[in-house]
Amino acid sequence: MGAVIPGRAPTSSLGALRHRHFAVYAAARFCATLSWQMINVAVGWQAYALTRDPLDLGLVGLAQFLPFVLLVLPAGHAADRADRRLVLLYAYSVSAACVGLLLWGTLRGSHEVWLVFLALVVSGGSRAYWMPASQAMTPNLVPSEVLPNAIAINSASQQIAIIAGPALGGILYLLGATIVYGACLGLLFLVVILIATIRPVRASASPSVAFSSKGALEGLRFVVQRRVVLGAVSLDLFAVLFGGATALLPIYASDVLHVGPAGLGLLRTAPGVGAALTGLLLAVRPIEQGVGRWLFGGVAVFGLGTVVFGVSSDFAVSLLALTALGAGDMVSVYIRHILVQLETPDVIRGRVSAVSSLFIGSSNTLGEYESGLTASWFGTVPAVVLGGIATLIVVGSYLKLFPELRGMDRFRHQSSS
Repeated sequence: MGAVIPGRAPTSSLGALRHRHFAVYAAARFCATLSWQMINVAVGWQAYALTRDPLDLGLVGLAQFLPFVLLVLPAGHAADRADRRLVLLYAYSVSAACVGLLLWGTLRGSHEVWLVFLALVVSGGSRAYWMPASQAMTPNLVPSEVLPNAIAINSASQQIAIIAGPALGGILYLLGATIVYGACLGLLFLVVILIATIRPVRASASPSVAFSSKGALEGLRFVVQRRVVLGAVSLDLFAVLFGGATALLPIYASDVLHVGPAGLGLLRTAPGVGAALTGLLLAVRPIEQGVGRWLFGGVAVFGLGTVVFGVSSDFAVSLLALTALGAGDMVSVYIRHILVQLETPDVIRGRVSAVSSLFIGSSNTLGEYESGLTASWFGTVPAVVLGGIATLIVVGSYLKLFPELRGMDRFRHQSSS
């Protein structure tokens, strides 16, 4: 990691932040993620408090996931036809309106849970638009030589928000749901203001090209045809699908490690800590050689970490395994993001980012379901261990199925330097 290419000046560890529009954009994404994590905590508590029905906790995720799946491919097309900055402005404005609805319902003392789900459904739809647009936008804000640095900074800041958001949301909820929603609404207003100051970012596609279902599926066709991108995206999908140990953390905290709610909080935090530290390291010393080996190695560490966590009955070992798991996942996410951005023409980058977002969203949701299902069949520990082994089998299979990915040494912009 961090080998300097001969003949090319080394990139500053924070070089991407010297580009004002990217720095503003990164700050906006951090605030948006922080708000999103706080909202998830508040909505979960509020929905369960209103109905006392555990099923509603599952419906909270489903209400956000279904509109996302239905809209993300058309949203990717929109990101390629319109000013990506405007797509983000509209999407984040809708998200802010949804939080405003939650705040209004809470202030008036509403006990109608359908109001919460309505806000979540609309918010899930807005997420379908801002997720591919935000991923596609990064290469438009920095030169290609600092894109890896920009992605590392983005990934590290996102992980910090993912770690801090739930904790901050839980603390503020002690003062009431209105405080959480009010803070989140303020953050989203700040996001909209920050995004508005970024220069217009339009893809090279002609805005006169009419929207069509064929055009919306162009990103999927591109991913299938470009084997390097297909291998990277699908490898991450199957790794998360089989290695969803985090879904079973409450059972481990209660019945395996016997550490209670406080221990559960540390277990949930550990993967994010590993990912955030790795993201910061990648920002300082980016991967510049052996890209394919690092990608497969990262996923292998994810699988091994899952196996070690599954068999561990020691709390410290479990925390270390989850931290390593998060670090391995960050390496694969970092490389996948760079590959998708550099291998994809700007004209369809929004649609390809939408496909990548769809894979990620599906694998996270289905991975949690798969973990719960196998745990009900085989027991909690065997389910986690088998999931980690399955991830390692996927790594071995992909080493043979995608030799071009395995043998990739440098990213596209590095190879041409």
